[in-house]
Amino acid sequence: MDRLFAALGGISAFLAVGAGAFGAHALRTRLTSELLVAFETGVRYQMYHALGLLAVAWAATRWPVPAVRAAGWLFVAGTAVFSGSLYLLAFTGVRGWGAVTPLGGLALLAGWLALVIGVWKG
Repeated sequence: MDRLFAALGGISAFLAVGAGAFGAHALRTRLTSELLVAFETGVRYQMYHALGLLAVAWAATRWPVPAVRAAGWLFVAGTAVFSGSLYLLAFTGVRGWGAVTPLGGLALLAGWLALVIGVWKG
């Protein structure tokens, strides 16, 4: 499980760097400033949680308990929903995607809480 979360963290970080570069170079003139901020927020949180996945991978080697694994999956799902909804909002301009974003945020918060619980109890 530790290798899986390390690989997912690395892939997510790779994609975040690519998305950030794409946003800085290709989207700066194509999106409104408001939509560009939403896109950049998605990139930033994707990178934070890619690093969080690397922390989960390390924690899973030290404390292989269910809460640590749950943290990893919550980071994966939360990133997909949080950052994904912001990317969709930026590309489509459909404001409804912004209503989905908090669900991803809740998953990310739950992931951090699960990681703390796993480390504490592990």
